[in-house]
Amino acid sequence: MNWTAFTPTTALVGGALIGLAVSLFFVLTGRVAGISGIVGGLLSPKPGDFAWRLAFVAGLLVVGVVAALVAPEMVTASATRGPVAMAVAGVVVGYGTRLGNGCTSGHGVCGISRLSIRSLVATGTFMATGILTVTIVRLAFGGAL
Repeated sequence: MNWTAFTPTTALVGGALIGLAVSLFFVLTGRVAGISGIVGGLLSPKPGDFAWRLAFVAGLLVVGVVAALVAPEMVTASATRGPVAMAVAGVVVGYGTRLGNGCTSGHGVCGISRLSIRSLVATGTFMATGILTVTIVRLAFGGAL
């Protein structure tokens, strides 16, 4: 992140849109918008559950593509790690979301807004583990893992 060019407006608008979207999703469906749970349900769907999950995930992907086409300066990605490290990180995150019964979108966005103690603890654990992991990787490997 370039702190000299930080503009909080886009972060504020993006956060408000995420809050609005998950609130509408909850009001309209009665479900929490936890991405890991939604994607996990695609892998082993219950009867009548597949279509809305697929539509949700497709919507996430389509919005990302549209954003990249409309405002490419806002959608930047740079992989600073190799494919093996990224794959290992993905597996570890996937395992963690199953272990924690949810991910940062489910616990961090939806759970905390509902004042769920379980989500407060899970999100605190996610954050502490992430901070600890980055610190260890930087100190032990010079950030080159």
